[in-house]
Amino acid sequence: MSEPGAPTEAAASPETAASPPESTKTGPGRLLVAVYGLFALSACARAGTQIATEFGRAPVAYVLSAFAGVVYIIATVTLVNGGRTARRIAVVSCSVELAGVLAVGTWSVLDPASFPDATVWSTYGVGYGFVPLVLPVFGLLWLRRWNRRARTEPAVVPAAALVGEAAGDGEGVSRAGTPTVDSRRSSGL
Repeated sequence: MSEPGAPTEAAASPETAASPPESTKTGPGRLLVAVYGLFALSACARAGTQIATEFGRAPVAYVLSAFAGVVYIIATVTLVNGGRTARRIAVVSCSVELAGVLAVGTWSVLDPASFPDATVWSTYGVGYGFVPLVLPVFGLLWLRRWNRRARTEPAVVPAAALVGEAAGDGEGVSRAGTPTVDSRRSSGL
């Protein structure tokens, strides 16, 4: 039990509730964002140049490259953002990317005449060392790990939301005047 007036866990670190665990700002998450950013830039630049200069040569390939670039941009932005909604959009983006790589890769193998020029996803990304094939898998695994961690971390109640917490009763009043209960204390944790 803490002494009256001493900061509680919630008061000591209210920012932990806002920052996701193992975010993309450090470690492997940062590398994932960097690779997605690189692919977003390269796919969009390549597709933009090809569409502007030689669109009639391979329109399907160039439009698919542009689409891949947009998917990479969405994945990059949502991974950097890191909020709950952004993570959900990132899961959709990585899933669309994986489906695209598999569909376009299979299409380019079965009907190579449709792809006189390669796309990022042609032949499962062989021109890029198969990174387009493994990148969404790593992205989805990272997001799965990140989401699991976010769900299993204990909720931290910001100190500003509680009045009377220092008294040790585990209950307080929010700024709006509604009663609040610190669930860690009321459940005996």
